[in-house]
Amino acid sequence: MNAPELLYCEGQPEFPAELAALPPLEAWQRALQQPALLAATGGRFAVALRLADGTVLAAVDRFGIESLCLRLVDGQPRFAARADTLGGDDAALDLQAIYDYLYFHVIPAPRTIFAGVSRVPGAQLARIRDGQLSWQPYWQPDFRAQPGARFEPLKAEFLGLLQEAVRGSMREGQRACFLSGGTDSSTVAGMLGRVAGQGAQTYSIGFEAEGYDEMAFARIAARHFGCQHHEYYVTPADLVAGIPGVATHYDQPFGNSSALPAFYCAQRARQDGVTHLLAGDGGDELFGGNLRYAKQRVFSWYDDVPSALREGVLARLPGSAVAGLPLLRKAASYVSQARVPMPDRLQSYNLLERLGLQEVLSEGLLAQVDTGGPQAQQREVWAGVRADELVNRMLAFDWRYTLAEADLPKVCGTTELAGVGVGFPMLDRALVDFSTRLPADYKLRGLKLRWFFKEALRGFLPDEIITKKKQGFGLPFGVRSEE
Repeated sequence: MNAPELLYCEGQPEFPAELAALPPLEAWQRALQQPALLAATGGRFAVALRLADGTVLAAVDRFGIESLCLRLVDGQPRFAARADTLGGDDAALDLQAIYDYLYFHVIPAPRTIFAGVSRVPGAQLARIRDGQLSWQPYWQPDFRAQPGARFEPLKAEFLGLLQEAVRGSMREGQRACFLSGGTDSSTVAGMLGRVAGQGAQTYSIGFEAEGYDEMAFARIAARHFGCQHHEYYVTPADLVAGIPGVATHYDQPFGNSSALPAFYCAQRARQDGVTHLLAGDGGDELFGGNLRYAKQRVFSWYDDVPSALREGVLARLPGSAVAGLPLLRKAASYVSQARVPMPDRLQSYNLLERLGLQEVLSEGLLAQVDTGGPQAQQREVWAGVRADELVNRMLAFDWRYTLAEADLPKVCGTTELAGVGVGFPMLDRALVDFSTRLPADYKLRGLKLRWFFKEALRGFLPDEIITKKKQGFGLPFGVRSEE
């Protein structure tokens, strides 16, 4: 038998106490063979280890911040951070991945655009033995509200964890962060200044288009926290010039349009000598800040309607001859969507399905792919969440599809292209675990989004930031120029 060997190791793991003093090889050997220890490992990491018996184990952090791809060649694994490194000239394109991309605008792990090349999903352990690859989760969120939860003690704990998360995400001599003007980035900016003892360097991107520019709120936060604030307004020429470089930087198709403004923001920081930025990603998905959480709660009320009324009256509305009347048309639409089970209901506005698969894709392609594959994967993820409350199920679901597959690759990829490192304090392990202990109605109180987060930060954040309406960070496509 051979000695254990680290085949790949990147990132900055935060081992639990029982592993912290061990040499890396020994620490990883124990962690990868004991899921409880691996689940307790924070930070960001990508690791692959060959055991003495020849078994290979590989894993990345909970949210897949670090990327690890693998390919079996003659039964032996090869590892790299990028899928295209392993794909090479001899790897065929995966037709199912092309379909998945058209469906999601990203290619969810473990599939990649290259046939035979897999990306290790966050919180999953890859096991390769005798040339066979298998997967198993090493961590799943377990939402259990803290008994007798009271606001004031939880607020104090939350603020302490948040401050330590920002401190732990910093790099020596660097006190810079993205600042969109939303609650998350504003909180990071404020905490960064508190930890550093002086105002943070903040970087914001704006658009000269009504409804797409939050610079006013970024300025409010910057003034409130005494930040050294930097602004850049992206022009149409910037977008045209930046698309090729950003698109080709990724190792496979990636359809998040806000990658372009994120890149220009990071590039502006790099021009000022910044080498590490903090980002606010994750707050919405930990504490209940996305509009769809409230929307899906409204749809869930349909299940509380007595079954006789549901089946006898409401079920007939979608096909009613009077559904052309505005009020009845809205009621019919509500019933149609409410009757679709979760998580399928989240795809009610999926562009590919609304246009019609037969209208968009050729019969030849459709015959070679599993058109039900994307939803089958989502149902499996949904079923694996240990939570009784709808909002918690949606949060965990978004940890996979919104964070790990879309937002984090966007920020990591664009900052890398700009030559800047990035930290995500909202995804600190202790803060994530804290969020799973919060009562569900602390996240979504009635239809009020992220109630606890806002109340706990009242007096720290400017009131204008707390009460502002939720706004996305998209590109102003279709907005007519005044020139």
